[in-house]
Amino acid sequence: MSLAPGPASPPGTSRSTSATIQPNILRHLVAVADARGIDLRPLLQQVGLDETVMRSAALRVSYRQGSAVIRRALELTRDEHLGLKVGAAQHLTAWGLLGFALMADDTLRHAIETGVKYQNLSGAMVVWSAGTSEEDDAFVLRADLPDPAIDPAVAVFLIEEGLASVVTLSRLSVGPAFAPKVVEFACPPPRRNDLHGALFGCPVRFGAPANRMVIDPAWARAPMPGRDPVTYASTLEMLDAQMAARRGLQDLLEVLEVSVAQSLPVIPSFAEQARRHATSERTLRRRLADCGTTYEALVEGVRRERVEQLLLRPELTLRDIARRAGFSDERALRRAVHRWHGTSPVHLREQMRSERL
Repeated sequence: MSLAPGPASPPGTSRSTSATIQPNILRHLVAVADARGIDLRPLLQQVGLDETVMRSAALRVSYRQGSAVIRRALELTRDEHLGLKVGAAQHLTAWGLLGFALMADDTLRHAIETGVKYQNLSGAMVVWSAGTSEEDDAFVLRADLPDPAIDPAVAVFLIEEGLASVVTLSRLSVGPAFAPKVVEFACPPPRRNDLHGALFGCPVRFGAPANRMVIDPAWARAPMPGRDPVTYASTLEMLDAQMAARRGLQDLLEVLEVSVAQSLPVIPSFAEQARRHATSERTLRRRLADCGTTYEALVEGVRRERVEQLLLRPELTLRDIARRAGFSDERALRRAVHRWHGTSPVHLREQMRSERL
């Protein structure tokens, strides 16, 4: 099988944790939790996403923020297959301009390929690729994790949400009878898999080499009911412009993140970062705002990642970790860990170790 990845990282590689996405998944996650009587808004506020901010069409959230919210939502709902419900609750209009382009596309296959091409504008938290199977000419859509070391529960959520959303949106587009030939998950079999069969309407396999969905050629050729070549072409022009703008901003985030990570335990001042980029503080702050973040939030994310890495090293004391991550003392470290994870560094260390066993 030949798969042609889109502009995101190729399968098996890590995306930068400074990357930002549209919070589509989080919006649907909040709605699904609301239906269960669980309010995730206080959790969103903890990671800097209050209700007013979440309504902004220009909002971008980091993978760290998204993963933290998903992890906590899984704990609160105690639903290991929450991703299936969130994926099934989606609709094309939530994807904004990209969703409009998909509705105006020619066939289901071409719409999916368009989604893969512009996946960085869709709010996707997995890396999509698509191609044709050399065995039976079926159309294959594959989902890879942005980071192989991601929390296992979050990983299951992201893959289930991604594949479930594709089936849901396909049925909304070409008809409720749509079903893939087969859906495969790389994770081990769950305790119950009747939910998967009921949602996908096809054989579902676990422990597979990759996470993928196989679509029969007849369904792949199904025409999109709203197809319009002129509207589609003009929409793609706007999407290309958005992609070009986002690419430059993303490069800035990655450079800043590397700069902070390499400087720890010393944290470069914002003025120093502006000098390094030969720009004014005002301009740099504006460019970060265009990314939906601030320098303070970026630094916080880098330090959080460093602390989590250091906690996995049993030879390091909390004092060592605090010093290496740029905290004034152990008390400051404990406050930060509680803010990020709602627990103490000692408990988090034990939890992370048990997950790796």
